[in-house]
Amino acid sequence: MDILQYSEEHLIFRRNFRRFVETELAPQAEAWEEAGIVPREAWKRMGEQGYLCMALPEEHGGMEADFLYSMIVAEELTRAGCGGLAAPLHSDIVVPYLASFGSEELKARYLPRCATGEIITAVAMTEPNTGSDLAAIKTTAVEQEDGLVVLNGQKTFISNGINCDLVIVAARDPAVEDPHQALDLYVVEAGTPGFVKGKKIPKIGLHSQDTAEMFFEDCRIPVGNRLGAKGGGFLMLMDKLAPERLVVAIIAVASAERMLEWTIEYVKERKAFGKPLSKFQHTQFTLVELATEVRLGRTFLDKLVADFMAGENVIVEVSMAKYWCAEMASRVADRCLQLHGGWGYCEEYPIARAWRDARVLSIFAGTSEIMKIIAARFMGL
Repeated sequence: MDILQYSEEHLIFRRNFRRFVETELAPQAEAWEEAGIVPREAWKRMGEQGYLCMALPEEHGGMEADFLYSMIVAEELTRAGCGGLAAPLHSDIVVPYLASFGSEELKARYLPRCATGEIITAVAMTEPNTGSDLAAIKTTAVEQEDGLVVLNGQKTFISNGINCDLVIVAARDPAVEDPHQALDLYVVEAGTPGFVKGKKIPKIGLHSQDTAEMFFEDCRIPVGNRLGAKGGGFLMLMDKLAPERLVVAIIAVASAERMLEWTIEYVKERKAFGKPLSKFQHTQFTLVELATEVRLGRTFLDKLVADFMAGENVIVEVSMAKYWCAEMASRVADRCLQLHGGWGYCEEYPIARAWRDARVLSIFAGTSEIMKIIAARFMGL
């Protein structure tokens, strides 16, 4: 029996979304890779079809969909090689900060346009010298008596950094000594004076995913752009980082499944010494080992998603899944590429890009090492 119980509506949604991806997105994916960015038209088409921010209430442009719809979108984009279109980041990671902690005014102003794709979002946490240690963030936010907040600092490795129209910025109040209580989250619109998007950062993988630097130089925004109560930023980040890492695990497992499928197809067709590669014992053993890892990842992931949807505390399990599934995807990518031989190292075969793209999964949203530290703490170690 399947762990996740997909309704007929879920299955219809998957079929429709897969058809949309195959006809409208996948044919453009290579062009996006060469351009180094996904055009805004693709985001708007996603929004027009109702494929963005589906969990939002209807009043804000969503369909109050459960998490399985988001999971389907992440899986199908990954399977089609369209991971550069970071819709899961927008819909399931960034927008929920605004939906959960924003004022009614902020929600009404931004959420409907997030759902249509008119607004693309990003979250700015990482800094040049601050990655996983969020308490060490140096970007400052000084709230003034005139009702404005002045932001100063630099962010880097920001996904959707070029395309974004709205960014959620993590910054600290320099007057507060406790590094955890000093953090706040602020909503900043692109084009705000003092907010400058830096260069797009060249990467070894995810070429079409626009990753950039950001600079805040005496950037003034209304204090009403703060999410939640003052000093609540750290707790907000902790609340939303678990779903973010769950999304990464979903992408990792979907990627591993697709790479395995490609490789099984390839070894059945490719011949060496007069017979298909699939007939060699080494090939068979390798693929059985990989299939076992992929199946273990899928089983762990589906159980975790079911627990998450049931409202259970899954912080430890999410940390475990994020590190293990991400590293599993890299192992699958490497061994599948090896079975492709020289062709695996050529851009002609999709395994080459999948191999590059898989490597970052164990780095962003918290490195594997940080995931292990989190799990160890909750285990009382």
